[in-house]
Amino acid sequence: MRAVIQKVKSSSVSVDNKIIGKINKGFMILLGVENGDSAKEVDYMLEKIVNLRIFEDENEKMNLSLKDVSGELLVVSQFTLLGDCRKGRRPSFTDAARPEIAEQLYLDFVEKSRLMGITTETGKFGAHMEVELINDGPVTIMLDSNKKF
Repeated sequence: MRAVIQKVKSSSVSVDNKIIGKINKGFMILLGVENGDSAKEVDYMLEKIVNLRIFEDENEKMNLSLKDVSGELLVVSQFTLLGDCRKGRRPSFTDAARPEIAEQLYLDFVEKSRLMGITTETGKFGAHMEVELINDGPVTIMLDSNKKF
């Protein structure tokens, strides 16, 4: 599982020119599900993300987590994070999980974040979406459950 996490002042996602998800301070997450991912990867990524200490404390040091600042999540599915561009000019997406598996793990991630008491908004799985955000910092972190980076 891969994620691109952007610390935001606000973010929204639209489908057909209608906002379907919107947050204030928190993380806008692009989430890609890989072949072989399971609940184990969902739990690892969620625990890592909500506890990342990338919000500033009173001394302007990155020392506070999403939980510490009562931040929100906007989670958008993005299989293209699994694109392999090492050969040729067209990305290969063979490492991306099949849609029915990816959607279920994406929904599990969202449900578990909500069960943790985190306000969580979403995009629409498989839809063409437009994402807007005001990046705070900017701070952008990439995570891979297989620790490839």
